[in-house]
Amino acid sequence: MAAFNLTHSDSSTFILMGIPGLEAAHVWISIPFNMFYIVSLLGNFTVLFVVSKEETLHKPMFLLLCMLALTDITMSNSVMPKALCIFWFNLKGITVGGCLTQMFFLHAGSTAHSGVLVTMALDRYVAICKPLRYTTILTNARIAKLGLVGLMRAVLFILPLPLLLSRHPFCNNRIIPHTYCDHIAVAKISCGDITVNNMYGLVMGFLVIGLDLTLIALSYSLIVRAVLRISSKKSHQKALSTCTAHICVMLTSYTPYLFSILTHRFGQGIPPHVLIILANLYSLVPPMINPIIYGVKTKELREKVGKYICRM
Repeated sequence: MAAFNLTHSDSSTFILMGIPGLEAAHVWISIPFNMFYIVSLLGNFTVLFVVSKEETLHKPMFLLLCMLALTDITMSNSVMPKALCIFWFNLKGITVGGCLTQMFFLHAGSTAHSGVLVTMALDRYVAICKPLRYTTILTNARIAKLGLVGLMRAVLFILPLPLLLSRHPFCNNRIIPHTYCDHIAVAKISCGDITVNNMYGLVMGFLVIGLDLTLIALSYSLIVRAVLRISSKKSHQKALSTCTAHICVMLTSYTPYLFSILTHRFGQGIPPHVLIILANLYSLVPPMINPIIYGVKTKELREKVGKYICRM
């Protein structure tokens, strides 16, 4: 308690409360969170390791899987280490600079993640609709450039969020009822007018996700149209099966994200601890499930991972 009071009195420090109302259960809550975190790191680092080691996997599709793994690692690492420190050691203090940095990496990672999913939709479109030109249209160099564009977009769109907040004074009550520095949670403890911050965050969230989902929907509408032109039902199934993994990853990524955003903005009747748990699961569940989905659905990757496991 003494450490808590000391930290609370520090004007350069915020207090992350964890999950208000469930403080007594923090240790128990940390068990599944820690398991999800370990599995996500293990799965994503395995993808990066296997693809980097196997020259036969140096293809656009697997380069995109590596990009997806990097964004997943960024998202989970920006949230879970501090959350586990709160759950296990009651280390609730975080500097203002550390808080804004955490906010930037979380939201930038999420935005970059969405950009990778759009590029994956483009990859599936070219593979199904223009199969004979796939290797000439989507080269590794072109995929790398698209990934760089997605990264630059994430940085340019998200950087104003912490910069705008850093200009505001913060009230004496520097307690953030959350496990991490979410943009809205930090903005609420500012003493200044946060109208611009709220509007920018809301517009950017819906603009990025809205644009990305539109591009993905356009890609899949063209894919469906191309598939329907094929007379063989067996060919229908084979073509659509190549999209299964991407569709599953999109559902695990966008569904909890949109639900979390909408409930935080408009779910006044939902208990705060439910919102916080959902927000944490968004940063944990997709990074954990994505490598599993692609490991199961992608034969080449599954065989290479199996080869390394058998060597152990």
